[in-house]
Amino acid sequence: MTQRQDGPIWLRPEQARAGRPAERSRAEITAAAVELADREGLDAVSMRRVATALGTGAASLYRYVATRDELLDLMTDSVAAEYDLPAPSGDWPADLLTVARQARQIMRRHPWLPARVIGRPTLGPHGADLLEHVLTVLADHPAAPARKVEAFALLGGLTALFAQNEASAADDDAAHRTAYLRRLAADGGHPRIAALFTPGGPAAAPGDPFEDVLVRALAGVLG
Repeated sequence: MTQRQDGPIWLRPEQARAGRPAERSRAEITAAAVELADREGLDAVSMRRVATALGTGAASLYRYVATRDELLDLMTDSVAAEYDLPAPSGDWPADLLTVARQARQIMRRHPWLPARVIGRPTLGPHGADLLEHVLTVLADHPAAPARKVEAFALLGGLTALFAQNEASAADDDAAHRTAYLRRLAADGGHPRIAALFTPGGPAAAPGDPFEDVLVRALAGVLG
């Protein structure tokens, strides 16, 4: 039922050629899966659960999507349609920050997304549109094309890491780790850790470092 398929799902017909006429679309199946993941997390997404949400049987979904991994790829690409990308302004750091801010908001709306971006980057039709936009923003930058693609990957990956850390900051474990580090900083035996908590140190500095870190990282990749 989940036999190997050649090529990415976006290059294959919407439905297997054999079988009854289509009753669903990939977009409909993907939307149901995204809604389920948003509500219950990615582990809740199975062909059976998605089929139940659509009022059909799990076997019928395999006429449209060969594997669960393909369904997850469709989900990852589908939320990239949520970007609203303005025309480049000529200020590449500002334009890439616009992309990054939107990426962060999209990841907040879909808490399962950062792990997908980090663990299994996907480039479907909407992701390709985003890549095209980033390359257009960087069109006049002297960096080599390969470096610009690396910058695109870094933007997504670093934003996903920040989103993950942001989500975990509210967890009790994160608060306990911070309290433990503060204890170490006060014990006199860890001066480098203590320096992190001094006034003006990185652990004590107010504000959100996301944009500053991202711009410096992108500048480093692009040279």
